[in-house]
Amino acid sequence: MASNGRRRSSKEMGRYRSAEQRGRYTAPKPASAHHSPHWYGWLLLDLLAFGLLVIVLNYLQVLPGSTSSWYLVLGLVSMFSAFYLATRYR
Repeated sequence: MASNGRRRSSKEMGRYRSAEQRGRYTAPKPASAHHSPHWYGWLLLDLLAFGLLVIVLNYLQVLPGSTSSWYLVLGLVSMFSAFYLATRYR
């Protein structure tokens, strides 16, 4: 039985049908679709550096408002977002 519930005729039995004929063909993606934009790597590195800088400056008490847990949160969010972008880099 075919998947749509009808019986295949004897002319269709045993014949090879290509993927295009069966409707199960997916065209390959162009090579340009597999690469990240040129600025993507720089954004990733900038977010990592910014997060590290904010955390270090917070513990050195250089940022306004003395030490604050919000500076730590800002640095960690920046670094985690950079790690997330790194998993998507091609």
